[in-house]
Formats: sequence, C-alpha cells, structure tokens
Amino acid sequence: MSSKIRNIDFDFVKHRNKFFMISLALIVLGGLVLAIFGLNLGIDFSSGSRVDITSEQKLTTEEVSSELDSLGYQPESITLAGGGDMAVAAFKDELEKEEISELKDHFTELYGAEPNVSTVSPDVAVDLAKNAFIAVAIASLGIIIYVAIRFEWLQGLAAIVALFHDAFFIIAVFSLLQIEVNITFIAAVLTIVGYSINDTIVTFDRIRENMKFEKKIKDFEDIARVVNKSLVQTLARSINTVLTVVFAAAALTIFGGEAIRPFAIALLIGLVAGTYSSLFIASQIWAVWKGKQLKKKKFTTTPNEA
Repeated sequence: MSSKIRNIDFDFVKHRNKFFMISLALIVLGGLVLAIFGLNLGIDFSSGSRVDITSEQKLTTEEVSSELDSLGYQPESITLAGGGDMAVAAFKDELEKEEISELKDHFTELYGAEPNVSTVSPDVAVDLAKNAFIAVAIASLGIIIYVAIRFEWLQGLAAIVALFHDAFFIIAVFSLLQIEVNITFIAAVLTIVGYSINDTIVTFDRIRENMKFEKKIKDFEDIARVVNKSLVQTLARSINTVLTVVFAAAALTIFGGEAIRPFAIALLIGLVAGTYSSLFIASQIWAVWKGKQLKKKKFTTTPNEA
C-alpha cells in the first residue's frame, strides 16, 4: 500500500481552495449547531450532583430510574458503567445533606453497598471550566513556541489553526448529538491536540527536509512543488497510523461502556479531523502564507537592486 501511495500524482496545493471551502462550510454548519443546540454541560462545568450506585448484580437504567422515582428524585441522566454493575445518576441541582443520606440508606439496604455521592457547586464548576480553558491555552501556546523554534513561526501559526479546526469539529459534533461535556471531554481534546500536532510536525519536518534539496525557492510554484512532494511521501504513514488508532477508538465506541463512550467518540472524530487538517489544511495554509512572504520580499528587494 505504501509503494502505491508514493507513486500517486495528485496536486494537493492546486485544490487548496476546495479544502478550505469544505472546512469553512463545515465550520459555519458547526457554528449554527452550537447556536441552536448549545453544549450539554455535565456537572463538572454546570454544577450538580453525581450518585454512583453499585451492586453485585447487573443493573438496568429502568430499575435504577424506578428506585429513584419511588424516592421522588428525577435525575437528568442515568449511565451504566463497570460492566453493568454500576449506575451513575446525574442531577443538575446540588443534593442536600438529608437527600444524600436518604439515597445512601435506600441503596445500601437495597444492594448492600453504599453509593458514592459527589457534588459540584457553581463556584467549583466555574473554576473547573476556567482551568480547562487554561490547560488548552497553555498547550496551544507551548505548541506554537515549539514549532516556531524547530521550524518557523508561520508553520507554528498554521499548526495552531489546524488544531482549533480539529477541536471545533469535536465540539460541534458533541453539540449536535448532545453528548455530555465533562472533564473526560477535555482529556479527549488534549489527546487529539497531541496526536494532531504530531502528525502535522511529521509533515512539516518532511517539507523542511525537501526544502534543503531545492537550489532556491523563488515563488509560490516552488513551494507548491515541495509541499506536494512532502504530502505524497507522508501520506501512507498518516493513513496507516490513523486507521490503526481509528479501529481501536471505533471498538471502544461500539463495545465500550457508557462511561468511556464519550471519550471514544471524541477520539474518533478528532483522529479523522486531525489527519485531514494536517494533510489538507495546515500545510496548505503554510504554503499560501509562505508564498505571500516570498512575494513581499521580492517586491521590497527588487527596487533596491535596480
């Protein structure tokens, strides 16, 4: 497969505007989805309570819902975990001490195990959201600095544009499907950030190596030739890598428990978006910016030479 891919003759840069338009259209659609549906924030970011109910026997959502309903509680969601012997009930409101005590006594008597109850106040939720944003911002800044030092600042900016491109698609799909956004979601986004930048750096590294073999880079056509050659050389590696991880993420999505499924879905979406952006967005953006930079230098140096 690698040899066949290396022999393909496809002008990636020539079709750059098509790739940009596809991404722009999807971003606009994603923005509309976010505006209409918003995000289904979990208690980590919106405050509330979580009750972890365990049992030696298999549980069902209907059974747990019926027990909670008999006590007068209406959870926002009930998720099975741990192979079915654990149920997680999420409440949008903070449970009072008396309510927590009532729930613990009821389920301890029913299943022989005391449930674990955790609550997140509005202040804590705000802090968690702020810290999550800071974590993503620091990761992005670190990536810009690293890529700028190892390669050049234009490639660093192009890599960050691709990262935000990937993260936005994950957010838009979670909004469309109304999957709960919690700390696990942030972990998935940071995982994709690491994977995507690794794929982008491999492509940029090959571009840098191929640039060394060029006698002189004069204009955009020279840059386009180098980018196309580099993308063909890294295409097989990118496809093979993403397919391997996608199969694992798909298996987790289909066969994994409810607790891990949001992470697996985010991973699956991010892997596909990350590979697409590293091949068709980051390198194309850099090519356009680099071409403009060369054109500007040529324009400013020509009068002096005359």
